[in-house]
Amino acid sequence: MTKNHLPQFEKSYLLPKHWGFWLAVGLFWLILCLPYPILRKIGLGLGWLFSKLKVGKRRAKIARRNLELAFPDMPLQQREQILQENLNSVGMAIIETGMAWFWSDRRIRKWSKIEGLEHLKNQGNNGIIFVGVHFLTLELGARIVGIHHQGIGVYRPNDNPLFNWLQVWGRLRSNKDMLDRKDLRGMVKALKRGETIWYAPDHDYGHKNAVFVPFFAVPDAATTTGSYFLLHAVPNAKVVPFAPLRNADGSGYTVSISPAVDFSDLADPHDVALRMNQLVEKEIMKGVEQYMWLHRRFKTRPDKTAPSLYD
Repeated sequence: MTKNHLPQFEKSYLLPKHWGFWLAVGLFWLILCLPYPILRKIGLGLGWLFSKLKVGKRRAKIARRNLELAFPDMPLQQREQILQENLNSVGMAIIETGMAWFWSDRRIRKWSKIEGLEHLKNQGNNGIIFVGVHFLTLELGARIVGIHHQGIGVYRPNDNPLFNWLQVWGRLRSNKDMLDRKDLRGMVKALKRGETIWYAPDHDYGHKNAVFVPFFAVPDAATTTGSYFLLHAVPNAKVVPFAPLRNADGSGYTVSISPAVDFSDLADPHDVALRMNQLVEKEIMKGVEQYMWLHRRFKTRPDKTAPSLYD
């Protein structure tokens, strides 16, 4: 499969102005050579440091509001515990991204296990919409699954050309190809070929191409219409969710793949979005403290003039 549409390495990336970047990558690679138990301590320490910095405190405020909106009946102490574990996970996510991009298959296998792989393998020639919600462990989860079953990744191009090349290079350790997250037509073509598409529907992209349906306790949360578009264009596609989670005992990672969810009885974008959100909620609750609560999940309101929920 040709990858000419992806960012290519440029000789200019070797110029002196980029040497600082390459030095940082080299140092990061050296750190990643350390044993996993040490990397875990470093990652959790970075998470603690992040929570003390100004940017961390600002993100913590967003995460706290997201948790308050999603779980209004949950005791405050329990929400705060989830928040603190979530902030610690941010530092670990940096380490896990490096593991996903730079570790060998042998090391990945040693520190991971995968459950439910048959739900990917037993779909015949049908395309698979592989639903991975935005856990902080998503990069590493993709690599773990990719060792056993490669698909086509969906990504947001980075504004920095050099970093954009590096992230695509790293993600191709897990995937046979990559598509821009806005390239729905490319996803449709891949699904019609029987490919597996990594797809994360839990995004708030604003009013454009949005549908408002319940998400946890928020009755009108904006979510993308992409789910309906894909299922309408490729009705035989199977929707298979998965959750990549960090084991609490420090033993590594477990990726659980769930059985395919049936959408064939739905024809309305609202109904498709609602069922997809219900699917997403179920996966999030498997590791709620490892979900990306630090982004504004409920920022867009049905009424454009309504004040932000984060003010």
